[in-house]
Amino acid sequence: MNADQADAGAESPAEDILRTAQRLRQGITGDLHEYWVEAIYADAARIADRAVSRPEKKARPTWDRTIDRIVTSRLWGFPIMAVLFTGMFWITISGANIPSGWISNLLIDRICPLLRQSADAVGFPWWLKGLLVDGIYLCTAWIIAVMLPPMAIFFPLFTILEDYGYLPRVAFNLDNLFRKAGAHGKQSMSMMMGFGCNSAGVVATRIIDSPRERLIAILTNNFALCNGRWPTQFLIASVFIGSLVPAYLAGFVAAASVTGIAMLGVAATFVISWLLSRSVLKGEVSTFSLELPPYRPPRIWQAIYTSLLDRTLFVLWRAIVFAVPAGAVIWLSANLSIGGQSIAEHFVNLLNPIGLLIGLNGVILFAYVVAIPANEIVIPTILMLTVLTTGSTAMGQGAGVLFEIQSEGALRELLHSGGWTLLTAVNLMLFSLLHNPCSTTIYTIYRETGSARWTAIATLLPLAMGFAVTFTVAAIWRMFT
Repeated sequence: MNADQADAGAESPAEDILRTAQRLRQGITGDLHEYWVEAIYADAARIADRAVSRPEKKARPTWDRTIDRIVTSRLWGFPIMAVLFTGMFWITISGANIPSGWISNLLIDRICPLLRQSADAVGFPWWLKGLLVDGIYLCTAWIIAVMLPPMAIFFPLFTILEDYGYLPRVAFNLDNLFRKAGAHGKQSMSMMMGFGCNSAGVVATRIIDSPRERLIAILTNNFALCNGRWPTQFLIASVFIGSLVPAYLAGFVAAASVTGIAMLGVAATFVISWLLSRSVLKGEVSTFSLELPPYRPPRIWQAIYTSLLDRTLFVLWRAIVFAVPAGAVIWLSANLSIGGQSIAEHFVNLLNPIGLLIGLNGVILFAYVVAIPANEIVIPTILMLTVLTTGSTAMGQGAGVLFEIQSEGALRELLHSGGWTLLTAVNLMLFSLLHNPCSTTIYTIYRETGSARWTAIATLLPLAMGFAVTFTVAAIWRMFT
């Protein structure tokens, strides 16, 4: 045997290290990550015992530990968490109504007519005035009026909870559930952020160190109802679900149905995380070593400033960028005709068979296509298309223009004229939860992952689920009615 053969047969240092590591790993039972974390903390405890002197008399429990015994307990942790976040959502939704009305009154009721008058004075042709004012401007104004106030309330509240030290306790409470689903405990934080805006929720997944588990969090964040989908949920629930019971119970039943839809989204997050972690993203769950920070008084003004600049304006600007072309497409599709029918009517007729099959209609499906830049304009687009396709005058508006809801009764009359039933309303609420992300979120997913493949999966996975769920509900509904 020559020297080269001897070198070839000899084991390299790297191979020797890997084989030794494998042999030692086989001698450790259970989760390797947990073993190392426990070993590190055991060593730290032994060092602390030798270096730290403690008084013989047992010290009183600290304020932090007293609170933690309550907010992280198995008995009270989840109810407190549910009440706290329900209150935050209620403050966001209720508190946003007044500023949304102010902004809508300024941008739509006051400035929009002035822009129309200015366009006429300058001599713009009807199509240019319609494209710029009734299309691009009105769509952008709608998004600002509906999207800005909820984000300006939700994000500061979320930041204050984070600054106070409560959000790490939420992650601690949910860690076991996410772990069983093959995901990371910190995904709870990004999921909660997704209830404000899915784009911001995707950005928030940066707190997860593991690339695999961060990708799971990104792919499932769309199942958290963002602020753009809350108006659709509450409006449909009030008009259709609330009308099924006496007036004094209508508000409670409508709110309960929306809460049920939100809980379905949370359940979908766990189910899809579990499926992904055992299929295309199979791997070992990272150990979630979390040191609970001390409670501290939140810095209110800093939290407001940071959340408005880093989150609210950042997400709103992205939405506006995509709203400009969306407004143009919506107006053009409703006002350009081919063969005596508008382009929108052609698409509605084309999509109607598919829509009726899954318990919806062509108007709803086309509205979700043209309103992909922002979920906030789904309802006004549906109303505009319903007026366009039915010729209804229930809302006192002409066809081809986005407009504001005047009254619940007029809205119910308009939707009934478009063939809506209780099944349509229920499936719209489900489809609003389970459909593709808005273009802002899609763009953010691509920026965060750098992968067109994972962006496509994140876009098409919830859409496929939306079609499957609504088809199943429609089939069962028709079977028993």
